[in-house]
Amino acid sequence: MAAEGVELLAGLDDLAVMGFAEVVARLPWFLGLERRVKELLVERKIDLVLPIDYPGLNLRIARAAHERKIPVLYYISPQVWAWRAGRAARLARDADHVAVILPFEVDVLEKAGARVSFVGHPLLDRPDDTPEREEFCRTWGLDPAGPILPIFPGSRRQELERHLERFVAAAERVRAARPDVQIVLARASSVTAGALEGLGYPVIDDTRALLRHGRAALVKSGTTTLEAALEGVPFVVAYRTHPLTFWLARRLVRVDHVALANLVAGERVVPELLQDDATPEALASALLPLVDDSPAREAMLRGLGRVRSTLGTPGAAERVAELAGALVDDPPGRLPA
Repeated sequence: MAAEGVELLAGLDDLAVMGFAEVVARLPWFLGLERRVKELLVERKIDLVLPIDYPGLNLRIARAAHERKIPVLYYISPQVWAWRAGRAARLARDADHVAVILPFEVDVLEKAGARVSFVGHPLLDRPDDTPEREEFCRTWGLDPAGPILPIFPGSRRQELERHLERFVAAAERVRAARPDVQIVLARASSVTAGALEGLGYPVIDDTRALLRHGRAALVKSGTTTLEAALEGVPFVVAYRTHPLTFWLARRLVRVDHVALANLVAGERVVPELLQDDATPEALASALLPLVDDSPAREAMLRGLGRVRSTLGTPGAAERVAELAGALVDDPPGRLPA
């Protein structure tokens, strides 16, 4: 967004906090940011508020905009189907339209009275400029004949702290059983180059190509699970968070799956290992059948195909832009459903 000329009030490093206990420590900063945004709604002539995801802050901003009769288009709905279902009613009240990226969200929000459009998943809009395997391996010093095992520990500092060491330990156990496996660390754009250095493995920032050419992958829960599904690489999902956050989540979250790929599929397509269950031994045990030619690998590939077919068609950005233009041009309440 900064590259496109957007005026930023806060950077990604400030905003990239997940969990309950983790957010509490940053609460004064977030409250200050919320006050500043609400001041802008008063100080400037705002034609449209476009909250994107991030419900802890954005639902309150949407309420403030609604009270000032500023149109609100909420893009990427809060996960009301997972926990705090009452937020669906808030969203229906304060947003003039909601653009969702997961197909099953439409029914949930329509039942709450929201005006909803399924726009497709934005991952489908990415240009397919991924290099072929030979070129990719040559660029990164990998053997194109050997299986590649990508490790995706996360894009936030707290995720790296909780995942990196045991993800690498799991990968090393896989390589002990399959010495031809090449371990590669994936670096998200929000992670500094030095954060993954010193472990003795290649660090690659072309994460899409890494998934496409991977034999199997170890992935932290999040959007990366959908990226892996789209690239057709079998994978294992893991996530660890603050013990208090996990304790609260187990009592509040109302879903059978954590990984987005499993939620979209409506079934357990890929294994999920959470918190203390995500040991190096358990992760390696789940990964090994995916490296080999096995029935488990073939079954997962079929399941990932079902996930890809459910995510819609390219064009999410254009559909959201059309919804935004309609809200700016027409008074709220007159936008076609």
